[in-house]
Amino acid sequence: MDEFGGPEQLKIFEKAEPHAGPGEVRIRVEAIAVSPTDTLIRQGQGRPNAEPPYVPGMDAAGVVDEVGPEVEGTSIPDSGRFSVGDEVMAFAIPAGEHGGAYVEYLVGPWQSMARTPAGHSVQEASTLPMNGLTAVQALEKLDLAPGSTIAVTGAAGTLGSYVVQVAKDAQLTVVADASPSDRAWLESIGADTVVERGDDFASAVLAAVPGGVDAVVDTALLKSLASGAVKPGGAFVSFRGWQGDGSPDVRFVVVSVGDEYLSHAKLDRLRALASSGAITLRVAGVLPAASAPEAHRRLEAGGTRGRFVLTF
Repeated sequence: MDEFGGPEQLKIFEKAEPHAGPGEVRIRVEAIAVSPTDTLIRQGQGRPNAEPPYVPGMDAAGVVDEVGPEVEGTSIPDSGRFSVGDEVMAFAIPAGEHGGAYVEYLVGPWQSMARTPAGHSVQEASTLPMNGLTAVQALEKLDLAPGSTIAVTGAAGTLGSYVVQVAKDAQLTVVADASPSDRAWLESIGADTVVERGDDFASAVLAAVPGGVDAVVDTALLKSLASGAVKPGGAFVSFRGWQGDGSPDVRFVVVSVGDEYLSHAKLDRLRALASSGAITLRVAGVLPAASAPEAHRRLEAGGTRGRFVLTF
């Protein structure tokens, strides 16, 4: 887009073809996941790069078609040695050197990519990088011992469901919120207790876990409406910079997924979890890239499960 605003600002632009430099890989993009972060960038919240056209998007998947030379002295694991023809998923930073993922050709360091999960399409794979890395970072910062209890708001959403499943892989006990229509699905992916979603989240969690949980991961941005579910000495994970409400005896943790741009090992672990079925990938719908405005409209209308995916 060359101006910020509504979905109609998303248009097709011709840019110079990028090439892979030292330590970098170029992929021919086949699928781009559309996330709420993309809609915020479109509105001008966090300018993606200095000059228009501004390119949103943090998730892509496609086929490697160019590999740059190795950086001298760099040790690359076998999982990061990509060859032309490999199917990979990539994490992009709109404000970074290579820009966002809404492009036909995406260049990035090998550390920002991993092979796609076995048994999954490129469309499904494109939904995993950004939200998957967000979930991993949240749980790493919490550093909870196996058997600890966490509560997840927005658990039926893409990020929330990844938090639930990564937490179960870490042997945590999970309390998740859901509408009645999502309850059975959340139980099927491992949620131990499901409470009704809404502004009474804290009360519902305390009824299920008297005394409170060890941590809350607030993907629904309930903020103060959810912090009361944390027991004294527990932790609260927030997003989009919220620093907490001053609740006593609660450690507030802010997650910033941009810090994970070079986290190849974590992305490859997410690949393995998805390959084994420990993480479920959901696509809400597939649209051609030229229909990005419609994808944004549908996402902002709410009520979807999984990600809309744009394809070239």
